[in-house]
Amino acid sequence: MTNDIAGAEAAAAETGPVLALQTVYLKDCSYESPTGPRVDGNWNPQISLDLQTGSAQLGPDLREVVLTVTVSAKFGEATLFLVEVKQAGLFTIRNLSEDDTKRAVSSTCPGVLFPYARAAISSLVSQGGFPQFLLPPVNFDALYAANQSQQTPMTTN
Repeated sequence: MTNDIAGAEAAAAETGPVLALQTVYLKDCSYESPTGPRVDGNWNPQISLDLQTGSAQLGPDLREVVLTVTVSAKFGEATLFLVEVKQAGLFTIRNLSEDDTKRAVSSTCPGVLFPYARAAISSLVSQGGFPQFLLPPVNFDALYAANQSQQTPMTTN
């Protein structure tokens, strides 16, 4: 009887949906500070944030997802710093529908990777001599939903 239960659990694991993180790694990063941390006056830069995601199929069930986070800080016309981090992860994705796979790659996986990218950016900015810098949390589900609503063609009767 125990073997029957173990066999049923193994079969369910093979046929059920799977989204599992295998590893997280920093794929690429860049830090520029043309003038260094010399700032006259109050520290109140204009911050620009850009997020992009991409993925590549590496095997039948293995996908690399890359979250690219670009942050620039300007004071007037002068760029104080520009940071770009490509945070990557390998994910096992199996038995998901096409829509669920798109949602996982565009929302769930970047949500897992973002805290790592956030920490890398904070570290680079601090090592560059600037005050501590923390990116605010990002709701990737909301970004995915907004992107989907923009891509959905509207029909009228």
